[in-house]
Amino acid sequence: MSYILNIETATKNCSVSLAKDGVTILCKEIAEEGYSHAERLHVFIEEIFKESGYNLKDLSAVAVSQGPGSYTGLRIGVSAAKGLCFALDIPIIAIDTLETLAAQAKINKGLIIPMIDARRMEVYSAIFDSKLEKKREVQAQIIDENSFNELQDDLYFVGDCAVKCKNVLNKSNHFFLETLIFPSANEMSFLSFEKFKINDIVDVAYFEPYYLKDFMVTTPKKK
Repeated sequence: MSYILNIETATKNCSVSLAKDGVTILCKEIAEEGYSHAERLHVFIEEIFKESGYNLKDLSAVAVSQGPGSYTGLRIGVSAAKGLCFALDIPIIAIDTLETLAAQAKINKGLIIPMIDARRMEVYSAIFDSKLEKKREVQAQIIDENSFNELQDDLYFVGDCAVKCKNVLNKSNHFFLETLIFPSANEMSFLSFEKFKINDIVDVAYFEPYYLKDFMVTTPKKK
């Protein structure tokens, strides 16, 4: 049996789950505007072990969202995961944030396009089929009326971009699953177990999140 702690902090949703052989035992999460991940994450981890009756020594691995997403959110999640893996001498598993988001969509045919808001009309996106096989790698793209025109399949958009994208992506084969907004550690449970079974792990010391775009630090203008 394998017990994996899953950590998802790439977006506004601070989410943690404990899973046994790919099945979620308990999940704690909250999506807030203020990105309270630094305060919430360790509290959620403590609550999960207290309420589930398991402890850190039971863990076989820790899985963490690798991005793309919020620079600060990703750093918080990865730092916590690395700290646990170092202390417990267990492997760390990196999970594609957009795959975690896509896993919430249950469709029989067509394509799933998970999108994470990157401000203005830009999004982080990828394309998966109904079996979660990746058909296009992660990209930062600007959405306009010509986006995805080359795809004739039914397209199911998931993520936090519905409000700004629905007026542009409005063709007959475009469908927005508006209740599926943020990636969750609940969907990470299955994904991380599949990677654990084939020893698909990353180096605890050198692993870095996948920011996609460089983090920019700006200097405030003088008044």
